[in-house]
Amino acid sequence: MTSHILILCTHNSARSVLAEGMLGHWARRLGRDVRAHSAGSTPKADGRVNPFALEALAAAGVDIASPRSKSWDEFAAPGAPPLAAVITVCDSAAKEACPYFPGAPVQVHWGYPDPSNADGGDDAKRRAFELTRQALGYRMLQLLALPIETMPREALRSSLIDIGRS
Repeated sequence: MTSHILILCTHNSARSVLAEGMLGHWARRLGRDVRAHSAGSTPKADGRVNPFALEALAAAGVDIASPRSKSWDEFAAPGAPPLAAVITVCDSAAKEACPYFPGAPVQVHWGYPDPSNADGGDDAKRRAFELTRQALGYRMLQLLALPIETMPREALRSSLIDIGRS
């Protein structure tokens, strides 16, 4: 049975997209039945993803054909995939009242600074996006080391909190 993981960030154009890309990439490479999703409370109206996020993912060999900025409402609607976990990656989204997600998934917060706010020009932003991609990728590998499909809810929550502290 596929385990669905939703990663949230307010605008769903940078950190959550990097996390979705890395989780999906590693799950495929490791042969895990885990599906990554991302969304935000106030996504970009045109669905556009930050080009530096797409550049960092592409440079890491991640397929960038499908990322789009989308609302978290898609995952609270009837027919949405059953979520095992919801992970917020920005402090703004963590402070917002999330919608009710069917199945009452585990919810945790892994905070990251917004690489879009990196001081300096484009090269500094590229470095910030790459470092954020690497950090998220490492945590996604740790997540995939867990037996998500068979873990009791509280054990999954505890393990995800521990990963967020590392």
